[in-house]
Amino acid sequence: MIEVKKLTAEQAELELERLAAEIAGHDARYHGQDAPTVSDADYDALRQRNSAIEKRFPDLIRDDSPSFSVGSVVQSKFDKITHPVPMLSLDNAFSDEDVVDFVGRVKRFLKLSPDQLLALTAEPKIDGLSLALRYEQGELVSTATRGDGAVGENVTANARTIGDVPLQLSGDSVPDVVEVRGEVYLGKQDFLELNARMEAQGKPAYVNPRNTAAGSLRQLDSRITASRPLKFFAYAWGEVSAVPRNSQMEMVELFQQWGFQINPLMGRFDQVEQLIGRYRLIEEQRPHLDYDIDGVVYKVDDLALQQRLGFVSRSPRWAIAHKFPAETAITILKDIEIQVGRTGALSPVARLEPITVGGVVVSNATLHNEDYIAGIGSDGEPIREGRDLRIGDTVTVYRAGDVIPKILDVDLSKRPKDAQPYKLPDKCPACGSDAVRERNVNSGKLDSTRRCTGGFICPAQAVEGLKHFVSRNAFDIDGLGEKQAEAFYAWGLVMNPADIFSLKQRDARSLTRLENRDGFGKLSATNLFDAIDARREIDLHRFIFALGIRHVGEGNAKLLARHYHTIEAILTAMDDSSGFDGGAWEELVNIDGIGETAARAAVQFFADPNSRGVVDELLTHVTPKPAEQVSSESPVAGKTVVFTGSLEQMSRDEAKAMAERLGAKVAGSVSGKTDLVVAGPGAGSKLKKATDLGVQTLDEDGWFDLVGR
Repeated sequence: MIEVKKLTAEQAELELERLAAEIAGHDARYHGQDAPTVSDADYDALRQRNSAIEKRFPDLIRDDSPSFSVGSVVQSKFDKITHPVPMLSLDNAFSDEDVVDFVGRVKRFLKLSPDQLLALTAEPKIDGLSLALRYEQGELVSTATRGDGAVGENVTANARTIGDVPLQLSGDSVPDVVEVRGEVYLGKQDFLELNARMEAQGKPAYVNPRNTAAGSLRQLDSRITASRPLKFFAYAWGEVSAVPRNSQMEMVELFQQWGFQINPLMGRFDQVEQLIGRYRLIEEQRPHLDYDIDGVVYKVDDLALQQRLGFVSRSPRWAIAHKFPAETAITILKDIEIQVGRTGALSPVARLEPITVGGVVVSNATLHNEDYIAGIGSDGEPIREGRDLRIGDTVTVYRAGDVIPKILDVDLSKRPKDAQPYKLPDKCPACGSDAVRERNVNSGKLDSTRRCTGGFICPAQAVEGLKHFVSRNAFDIDGLGEKQAEAFYAWGLVMNPADIFSLKQRDARSLTRLENRDGFGKLSATNLFDAIDARREIDLHRFIFALGIRHVGEGNAKLLARHYHTIEAILTAMDDSSGFDGGAWEELVNIDGIGETAARAAVQFFADPNSRGVVDELLTHVTPKPAEQVSSESPVAGKTVVFTGSLEQMSRDEAKAMAERLGAKVAGSVSGKTDLVVAGPGAGSKLKKATDLGVQTLDEDGWFDLVGR
């Protein structure tokens, strides 16, 4: 399997096509047919690889990307139920460090200091079938499987046969409408007894408890479901008319009062070490539990904080699944190679004697940085005694869902006597420039990554920078993708982004015309020149993002564009901030969402003579369009707006852009925090929910009247 960093655009496009089909097939077999053909770790690895390729090649993201899907489309044999609140999946953590990073991200999002306590719950991740139970006036009225996250299968008749599913809720604080969510599962002992009966009847045995539970719940004959000893753990909720408690833990404990089974291993903790301690405890008890689990789920306990954190893509920001380790294998570390990235980072990669891990042949593994190789942690202390990695070592490799597997450990008893400690080069292997570890101005510590100081003169950085410049969210020049950028650099035609816009003039004087080069003809060359001309005027935020400034991604580029409005104002602000003090610097670091790290990186970029020279030359060819100013005086400034139904006078993207330009926040679902719903023909559940909540609703004409169009 080719590493993501080595994929060409053509290879990436084919790989994304393959992954989309393969993952969709696995989703259908797992969620729709209850017959998975790969392990959870292998499935996680496929999704991780797909995400990594999409991150590197954003212009190749497919409409049917697995990143946009949860579960699989419901089968036609069941009626469909639309989930009022989508049933999303969780992001995964595969190590203690990932958990620490998760908690750190949450605290930073909430603007909490690192030492402030943050309560989270920890509970076993049940390996079963997700189910949503809807109660009205305390009575069970419908149940649905996850399906594709938006629409599930109506399995109400079957769910009524499960003993752990109360038909009528009892106890206090039962809302008028509440959707309780949890996991249907089959106990291990019950599974063994069921298989014994099947074998006694001369029938084939079932594969595992999860598949059997899912298949049992999705029977057309509810009598078959009733004959299976299915169980149910409640742990979450969807739509609810009024949330009766203020925390995750209190809500789950309330479920128990209503008549549900909850997991006794669930706990509430306010320190990362305690979360990981509960993970270890559950991992130790895993073999002795009567149900299958594949990890531990952590959730921010405070529901108000959950609301603030919200969601990203297909997952909530306030929860993560800490998966148990995947399979491991032992092999030989044959070599260590260095790859140079767009920002100059020297990334060591282990070349391994090929070995099969979890059904996949592994020949490479990430080594992160030189401290990782030396076995030194961020605090300067050994990660593991004697764990420095050397060429020739016998190592243990694991695949915890990573795109490139990792080395878990080294067997010192098998180390060759002539093995020498590995030292990362202090010269860039691509250009020979000094490769240094920068010192963090805040902590005073050396950064873990060594970087080439060559900038645009480094061919590795230059090529990666060109690829970034022409990517989908940057200049997005039709006919000029990563493959063409690499070729143009190799031919000496485009050495930096500014060269793109003089290519047509230089080609007219060249003895070797572009139309005569491999992969081009007269028409394709003409089309490319036209596409380049079409990008001589571009949105300011795209221009800033395309420059590839370290720590300045698409979001920060938009923030800079909206704050300064013009490229001239940005350049002036950068020049005036060159000493990292004064009014201009204070204004820059105080832009909401930017932060000192990104601000410092931007100032340093524009202060570098090579970088500034490229920018100045670009500006002789390209005109960045001033960013539209966000209105603070419009009638919808500061309000949360939801658009629903079929808009007839504008597209959904136009509607969102207009609302944001007027200072509003556009949301995808209706909640108690929604201020306004704009409903076109065909508006359904969102309009009904807005009416039920008393949220102001308008049609398109009313919207235009309100905003004064």
